[in-house]
Amino acid sequence: MSIGLKSKTVILEPHQDEWEVEGKRICAKIKELLGDDIVDVQHVGSTSIRGISAKPIIDIAVAVRTFEDIRKHDENLAAHGIVYRKEDYPGQHLYRCGDFENQIITHFIHVVLEGSYQWQNYINFRDYLNTHVEEAKRYEKCKLDLWEKYPSDRDAYVEGKSELVTELLVKAAEWRLQ
Repeated sequence: MSIGLKSKTVILEPHQDEWEVEGKRICAKIKELLGDDIVDVQHVGSTSIRGISAKPIIDIAVAVRTFEDIRKHDENLAAHGIVYRKEDYPGQHLYRCGDFENQIITHFIHVVLEGSYQWQNYINFRDYLNTHVEEAKRYEKCKLDLWEKYPSDRDAYVEGKSELVTELLVKAAEWRLQ
């Protein structure tokens, strides 16, 4: 199983069933460590979308009532390899796992407030693309094109897909309401 990628680089791999297994494993570990201090935990991101290529980094979304509910666990999480990074966007805290000495990231854990638009976006995007194969393939093509153009510049890669991601998020939200 291939999980992990050097920081700031882009490599896409064909979808692997093991990503789902690892997603379930890390979700169970987070539930075990945090108990009732979390509302929900889900495998999200491209590795959770069946049939498309993805960076081999497992993305997890964690819903909490307040950020204090998770931040009070920072020391224990770190002892289990889940390290707090920063508030990467307003209303979202980022944890990560990996081999930090070698700058390899294996997991991103995105902590957001329950019911927030960030939570809805993670879940809607995953579910929409798993239901709409043509849209998932369109997203994959965009990612593959950007990987070819920006293999060593993850920021440019992410920025390059932002317009399509925004479009797909709108469609996913509309689809969810049907």
